[in-house]
Amino acid sequence: MSSNGEHHGHHHRLTMAGLIITLGIIYGDIGTSPLYVMRAIAGTGIVERETILGAVSLVFWTLTIQTSFKYVTLVLRADNNGEGGIFSLYTLVRRRRRWLLFPAMIGGCAVLAEGMITPPISVSSAIEGLQSVESLHHVEIPTVQIAIGIISALFIFQQFGTATVGRFFGPVMLIWFSMLGFLGAVQVFGHFSVLQALSPLFAIKLLLHHEHALVLMGAVFLCTTGAEALYADLGHCGKQNIRVSWIFVKTCLVLNYLGQAAWCLQFEGQALPLTGDEVINPFYGVMPHWFLPIGIAIATMAAVIASQAMISGSFTLVSEAIRLGLLPKLTVIFPSNLKGQLYVPAVNLLLWAGCVFVTINFKESQYMEAAYGLSVTITMLMSTILLSNFFVMNRVKPALIWIFLAWYICFEGAFFTANLLKFKDGGYITVVIAS
Repeated sequence: MSSNGEHHGHHHRLTMAGLIITLGIIYGDIGTSPLYVMRAIAGTGIVERETILGAVSLVFWTLTIQTSFKYVTLVLRADNNGEGGIFSLYTLVRRRRRWLLFPAMIGGCAVLAEGMITPPISVSSAIEGLQSVESLHHVEIPTVQIAIGIISALFIFQQFGTATVGRFFGPVMLIWFSMLGFLGAVQVFGHFSVLQALSPLFAIKLLLHHEHALVLMGAVFLCTTGAEALYADLGHCGKQNIRVSWIFVKTCLVLNYLGQAAWCLQFEGQALPLTGDEVINPFYGVMPHWFLPIGIAIATMAAVIASQAMISGSFTLVSEAIRLGLLPKLTVIFPSNLKGQLYVPAVNLLLWAGCVFVTINFKESQYMEAAYGLSVTITMLMSTILLSNFFVMNRVKPALIWIFLAWYICFEGAFFTANLLKFKDGGYITVVIAS
């Protein structure tokens, strides 16, 4: 047991190794969002300057308000003996009100639904980049089959644990985020005017005046998918490593979003160019043609790491639910002696079947966005309810609690409404899976 404790403690200390490990464990999901966010915003219709700047402004302020303030600053304080996640939060507050079991259960189900959507949307988005490679323009790329192959291999691999390959996750994600930041910065240097989008005025103007503001909000919210992982994986990395590494991660993400926005603005007044029958994904548009194969390879590795993080998180979630008596006893296997490494065969099979169903049903990542956004907003709303009760138990001033609750119910509620608009376009899948 001592070796586990040492391993656990080592990750919790603020070290360069701890920071790199944190990149690999925590930031896969939120880190792969640039693959599809700007495409969801600008992929259809004519490129309009106010829309692009307003949307990227919304992305920046959503990351700031939702991820930086709510999760990195506030939620990380609610640790249950160093552990995080929605059931850990429930454990801290369950003595206060019995009904809090319901938001915990709803949030837990939504996290599992997310676990069935993250692998298909991230892996498919990466593979679809092959359509941007000039030499493959006239080739019919079987993206669905490739995505299912990668996802299936990932689930087969779960029974062996991730101790061996897990050591490469951090360095790969370091390369990924560095690539995001560099590619974005190159575009920003050529179009400095895009930096004005950091002003909240552009976001406010978009919300007040754009006729499709709610639809755009649904696309924008995808930038913060994975914020829950910062808290869920608290036990693996520790607060300090999460908070310090987030500075680097957020900088790279914002640079990339700004860079994609700058690239889109080159086509102001017209539609984005096509590659074959599809609109070029701005994520791949910012890459030089010679770099595309390398970029796609790195994106695919990052997508696999994001998927692995979500799968591991699902195993942990189910294990906690069993411990709390919320689920019947299931076989739980510990494939290695690393802390937090576990494997639940029944859940693995269920997640794999769900991922394959989502991939076959939607075929393209752009059609998975509605289901993804809805599952994330539900989880975040439930964590807001639980967290406000945690603040009550810790005797935070009632006025501050009411301000927090009112702000985030309205903020996340607006995104929830935006994603509900896409219910028939795929949001229903979240409800089907979660139930």
